[in-house]
Amino acid sequence: MAQITLRVLDGADRGKVYEDLPTPVTIGREEGNSLQLNDERVSRFHVKIQEDQDKVVITDLESTNGTKVNGEDIQLRILRYGDVISLGRSVLLFGSREQIAQRLAALRDEAASTGTVESGAGLSGPSLEFELNWSADPDVQSTLHTLLPPELPERMSPGQAAQLCELIEYLHIRIRELLNTVKVQPDDEHVTLDVRQWQNLIDLQSRLAGYLRAIGQPPEED
Repeated sequence: MAQITLRVLDGADRGKVYEDLPTPVTIGREEGNSLQLNDERVSRFHVKIQEDQDKVVITDLESTNGTKVNGEDIQLRILRYGDVISLGRSVLLFGSREQIAQRLAALRDEAASTGTVESGAGLSGPSLEFELNWSADPDVQSTLHTLLPPELPERMSPGQAAQLCELIEYLHIRIRELLNTVKVQPDDEHVTLDVRQWQNLIDLQSRLAGYLRAIGQPPEED
């Protein structure tokens, strides 16, 4: 019996993590589902995820608003770690961080076997931070550290906490809009982003650079 992990990226249940759910798993709005979502656009019993011949398969249960995987409408599909499932206003990520790292490492090793990139041999185990920041550029690979997610600041006043929440919410919405335009290629290894959204991404990076500079070099007081 396969066990799966699902993380809620968007929707009313955003931020929740459901780990090691035994298959089969049903997702819907009604009580009695393995995973009940607080989303009026999700059907009472919306999708079913089950194991079949060592593969994890998602099936849309004739839902009212349908189901998407990586932006594509589906009725029946094999799930792979890192796939994004959209139902109603909710967005779920399939797989734990370790499982997604393993998939990225396997893709990298497969490319290494064809001579396209260097192998990750010698690593003690897959790390999602390493895989997400990995590059085929040897100068980048010589970097001795991997970017790690920072901790939130402590002892913030209610006003500061609200301001930080507003900033993160702004970034979350901008990134969500970008992700909604991404198209997954048939080989499942590449995605495409149109030029307008590419510029949107660059603008977002520019805005973040401005925030970093403003925080690191606050204006001098008169």
